Amino acid sequence: MLEKLEILESRYVELEQQLSDPAVLADIDEYRKYAKKHGELSEIVSTFREFKDICKEMEDTRSLFDEDLEEELLGLAETDLSELEEKKGQLEEKLKFLLLPRDPRDKKNVIVEIRAGTGGDEAALFASDLFRMYSYYAERQGWKVEVLDSHPTDMGGYKEIIFQVNGNYVFSKLKFESGAHRVQRIPVTESGGRIHTSAATVAVLPEAEEVDVEINPQDLRIDIFCSSGPGGQSVNTTQSAVRITHIPTGIVVSCQDEKSQHKNKDKAMRVLRARLLDRAEQEQHGERSDMRRLLVGSGDRSERIRTYNFPQGRLTDHRIGLTLYRLPNILEGELDEVITALVTAHRAEQLKEQLPEQENTAE
Repeated sequence: MLEKLEILESRYVELEQQLSDPAVLADIDEYRKYAKKHGELSEIVSTFREFKDICKEMEDTRSLFDEDLEEELLGLAETDLSELEEKKGQLEEKLKFLLLPRDPRDKKNVIVEIRAGTGGDEAALFASDLFRMYSYYAERQGWKVEVLDSHPTDMGGYKEIIFQVNGNYVFSKLKFESGAHRVQRIPVTESGGRIHTSAATVAVLPEAEEVDVEINPQDLRIDIFCSSGPGGQSVNTTQSAVRITHIPTGIVVSCQDEKSQHKNKDKAMRVLRARLLDRAEQEQHGERSDMRRLLVGSGDRSERIRTYNFPQGRLTDHRIGLTLYRLPNILEGELDEVITALVTAHRAEQLKEQLPEQENTAE
């Protein structure tokens, strides 16, 4: 690990020199390229330098034990050494995490699909609650939410809603939300006051650019129809809604939220590209074993990953055994604690697989 860190620090120094080169400063594209790489290495190099400083301090402190010190000074030196060892251990763990391979998709925007599952109208209302939760969380992160397609119900829920979230490192924070979300509460339709269990599924797909997925126009069947509202009634007389079928895979995407046929087709193509990219990645990499085993189980969206218990004000994430009694706050978009716990658990799993020798040494 130390050898790899030394190499990264040398590369960091080289980049600093390149960034001060007049030829690079004169070329804005070249400068941005080097600045980006420099920024990516900044945290790990600064942490490594702090680690080396701590190691040097420990050496200097240990050398004091060879001298004839008074008992009080010796005690202070032992206290300092103990604190330095603890700090060194913390920095070692941080460096291990920083050296873990990063998901190249982490920087991408995402397309989120929420669908009501078992539970009828209550499930549709829960799907609406999830959409609101993610919208509030996105707002807190400074992200932008754009609805691509929705199928509302008479009671204000959603049979299905698909939306895009744009911002910095969106996929890195939302990628573990895929799966079945279960809710336990008294439905507004329940007159007897009984607690019901309903569910909704969430799928988080990284946005796919046109260069990421090649789509042959001849493989598409595009149907145009009138938009419909709650209950299926027509909401306008113009044929602006678009349904696109990708014939080779059978994937069907529809969009009707816009009054413009062109805009609906553009949104539908964004969803189609994301689904095709996700399908291709799953076929290429199997089950993405490390992430799916720990955090998304088998990857089956019918598999329960989280429970929202309203009577107890409790949220439980079953993948990592996390329980929080802050459900009202979480539904208002305060998801940081949940997402941080999932990311930390994923990194710990990566650490076991990628750095077994270092982990055993640390133990």
